[in-house]
Amino acid sequence: MRKKVDERIRTLIENGVKSRHRSMFVIIGDKSRDQIVNLHYMLSKATIKSRPNVLWCYRDKLELSSHRKKRAKQVKKLMQRGLLDPEKVDPFSLFLETGGITYCLYKDSERILGNTFGMCILQDFEALTPNLLARTIETVEGGGLIILLLRSLSSLTSLYTMVMDVHERYRTESHLEAAGRFNERFLLSLASCKACVLMDDEMNVLPISSHIRSITPIPVKEDSEGLPEGEWDLKNLKEQLSDEFPVGPLIKKCCTLDQGRAVVTFLDAILDKTLRCTVALLAGRGRGKSAALGLAVAGAVAAGYSNIFVTAPSPENLKTLFDFVCKGLNAVEYKEHIDFDVVKSTNPEFKKATVRINIYKQHRQTIQYIQPQEHEKLSQVELLVVDEAAAIPLPVVKSLLGPYLVFLSSTVNGYEGTGRSLSLKLLQQLEEQSQVSNKSVEGSVSGRLFKKIELSESIRYASADPIELWLHGLLCLDVTSSIPPINRLPPPGECDLYYVNRDTLFSYHRDSELFLQRMMSLYVASHYKNSPNDLQLMADAPAHHLFVLLGPVDETSNQLPDILCVVQVCLEGQISRKSAMKSLSAGHQPFGDQIPWKFCEQFREANFPSLSGARIVRIATHPSAMRLGYGSQAVELLTRYFEGQFAPITEVEISDEDVQAHVRVTEAAEKVSLLEESIKPRTNLPPLLVSLRERRPEKLHYIGVSFGLTLDLFRFWRRHKFAPFYIGQIPEYCDG
Repeated sequence: MRKKVDERIRTLIENGVKSRHRSMFVIIGDKSRDQIVNLHYMLSKATIKSRPNVLWCYRDKLELSSHRKKRAKQVKKLMQRGLLDPEKVDPFSLFLETGGITYCLYKDSERILGNTFGMCILQDFEALTPNLLARTIETVEGGGLIILLLRSLSSLTSLYTMVMDVHERYRTESHLEAAGRFNERFLLSLASCKACVLMDDEMNVLPISSHIRSITPIPVKEDSEGLPEGEWDLKNLKEQLSDEFPVGPLIKKCCTLDQGRAVVTFLDAILDKTLRCTVALLAGRGRGKSAALGLAVAGAVAAGYSNIFVTAPSPENLKTLFDFVCKGLNAVEYKEHIDFDVVKSTNPEFKKATVRINIYKQHRQTIQYIQPQEHEKLSQVELLVVDEAAAIPLPVVKSLLGPYLVFLSSTVNGYEGTGRSLSLKLLQQLEEQSQVSNKSVEGSVSGRLFKKIELSESIRYASADPIELWLHGLLCLDVTSSIPPINRLPPPGECDLYYVNRDTLFSYHRDSELFLQRMMSLYVASHYKNSPNDLQLMADAPAHHLFVLLGPVDETSNQLPDILCVVQVCLEGQISRKSAMKSLSAGHQPFGDQIPWKFCEQFREANFPSLSGARIVRIATHPSAMRLGYGSQAVELLTRYFEGQFAPITEVEISDEDVQAHVRVTEAAEKVSLLEESIKPRTNLPPLLVSLRERRPEKLHYIGVSFGLTLDLFRFWRRHKFAPFYIGQIPEYCDG
């Protein structure tokens, strides 16, 4: 039976196309895939250009094969089992054959980086991680759709207790039950996203998406020439520079005003030819950093630079950069195979990535990829380009800098890891050196110049995209710009350590959200590399616990206290001798329990893993409070707490309620249907912060730590009476 589609769904899609904003649909039900055809059809009708191409991501197998003959057999079987309506076979088969679909396993999702799609379909919800969400959703262009397929659920709150694939990694022998706090916060966040609709597989909108009731069609904002707002300035810039060479032809390849200005800044430094400038380009993901660098490199070739070196964590990261080098060379009238050749890598690890471009139009010029550690090869370099510098250890980046033109780019927020450490430390040093040298030389040409460019406009979609705002809030991706200033720095001795209740922290209450964002901002400011997956680990891993160091708390004040320090602790050990012997003989270490397994492996000691311990995973201090003794105070209080020096206020044993895995929330919702269910943050939650005197500590035999060794860190831990038992011989890639 044919059914009229809710007009509000069509309006949401059309509004997204007009404003170049993305929309998201979560479809619940075993026949949810049948509605993909309808949504794709509505999107095709709303867009003026060709049919939107589709990215279909899945865990291990598609219900319908991407191979035509196999698909016909599968359709026949599904019809025999009554799982496929014969009336819907033709539209769905037609969609599969003509939809321009790219199929991608979640484990291979890195290969879609840099691509753009009109629609993204995500199935197998239990296989999703925060990294995968960010990586796949980012590929969708403005006006496009993200569709999340869920199997039939008796209640939306059953998502809270759904076992996710990643939970397998969080379980250890002594901590078996992972919580579903991340899923609870994910679901509650969907209700606050105005461009997201949850519906069943018959396209009935669920009550959680009540915001769609008031949706109205929006008018198209256009100027007299039919250009959307924002593109007018870019058009003017291109016209002003059209006669300049090589700037004019190259800037025509730019998509946003930000990107155009960045290319102009790079080319100014190139044409200056004093080789005494460092230019840093900072931006979030999808802002066109690599493309701008590629166009700038093409400009350097046109300006006569002979030796250009490019580095990145891997040559695969440079695909976009080298693509735009070639586009830029074509723009300045260089022909491939006549004026330049592209050399691909023969190393199977690099998967035929471009590693060199040889140019021989005017004289011999080369653009050569080098690995970050190969800084000794930079003797004849004129221009060095470092792409994704935030993913390269800071000591390595410093070793790459020298008396030549340097272009740095870094992702300041995004799933690949943030460049906050880079921007705080390296860029601050470069800026200070530039100011000092400029003052000392007073106009001479020997001092180095430093320029910083920031890109904010997205290439794929318009600004203020609601899906980007939702995703950044959910995954705490934009916390780099929101580190709160500290009102007062109290003496470390006056500060106290508090246990953070994770049920309350991830409950999606307004104050809890603000506190979580502030905690994550300290993480990002303190470490070389962060990943959204760290957030799910913090939320769901049963062995992990969070503590915060706060100054004296004013209970009369109606605001959140300043966080001076965040400590993440992982409980380890309590492994049976049988498991230890099995792992020793097999020569592999299970996930988690890092210190017990390392001790067991190095000393062939099968009894040590049975002891219970705690590993300090991270100590993140506020940037304004570093090297002032707050980290030391946090370690001191944590050690005293686990030693039992903070006796509970009452003599009666405190119950284990505060350390149980997770509060069950599905019982009340089991009797309510999907179309009647109302989802709201829970109200009967325990306090967010618990004084250590009010919580019984776990019984431990030891406290340990694992970190990338530097002299400062070694001295810090020795000062707190921690002794080294294992020092690796090979530098860790994540911290150098």
